[in-house]
Amino acid sequence: MSEQPRGVSRLAASADRRRIAVIGLRGVIGGAVRTDETLRTLGEARRNQRVRAVLLEIDSPGGSATESEALYLGVRRLAREKPVVAWIRSTGASGAYFAACGASRILAFPSAIVGSIGVISVRPVAVEALRRLGASVQVTKTGPFKDLGAPWREPTQEDQGKERALVDAIFHRFTGAVADARGLDEAHLAQVTTGEVWLGAEALTLGLVDRVCEDEEGALREAQRLAGLPHRRIVRMGPRRTVLQRLGMPGAGMGPPGVRWIAEIEGWLRAPRATL
Repeated sequence: MSEQPRGVSRLAASADRRRIAVIGLRGVIGGAVRTDETLRTLGEARRNQRVRAVLLEIDSPGGSATESEALYLGVRRLAREKPVVAWIRSTGASGAYFAACGASRILAFPSAIVGSIGVISVRPVAVEALRRLGASVQVTKTGPFKDLGAPWREPTQEDQGKERALVDAIFHRFTGAVADARGLDEAHLAQVTTGEVWLGAEALTLGLVDRVCEDEEGALREAQRLAGLPHRRIVRMGPRRTVLQRLGMPGAGMGPPGVRWIAEIEGWLRAPRATL
């Protein structure tokens, strides 16, 4: 048997143009995570023939319900064409876990924060404050729910019912994605959709992740295995970094309050403010 010349395998690896794309999902969805740009990046990875698998690195507390579902659909569409491994390296909660459910596999750092499967709607009620200031608000509207959630009046029973219906509808979409991704029956789904969070190792026993993974190297090996690649070469893809990311602060919800508020303000400044 002839011996393979030295360096042949290394040359073969360098000539292999196939890659694993690494895409980050770091920060508040709708804030530090700019959904439109992230969706464009997912689309680029899907269309790029050199990209044979994707590693989605997640460190996010969630965010906007609508934008979280958009990311889930984008990740799911990508995973239908090539393997996607979602690795929760620090926090994968709420909308970030929703997005992860679109992946082929979900991995988590052993002490990562996973879960918070639920929906919350919060609004201030400033009626008493306005009364003390001697101020009032005049409203002219076209329907009973046009100022739903307005802080200048107490919510009526009808308002509360409408808000509950909206929250329940969003919750149904979220839990439906979780049940589909994780293969959970109704009883098991009820157990994990209480809004609480778990460490990665606990999330594994609950069926929310496929296995724990201690580092990026292990997550890349999983992506390589799923894609059937003989060599592991990576390319990092993503939009221009935000102010928080350039400062080395991803804006995760479990971090310092100041970091969370900067992420929220950054998202508010980017979001269009329009009323119809």
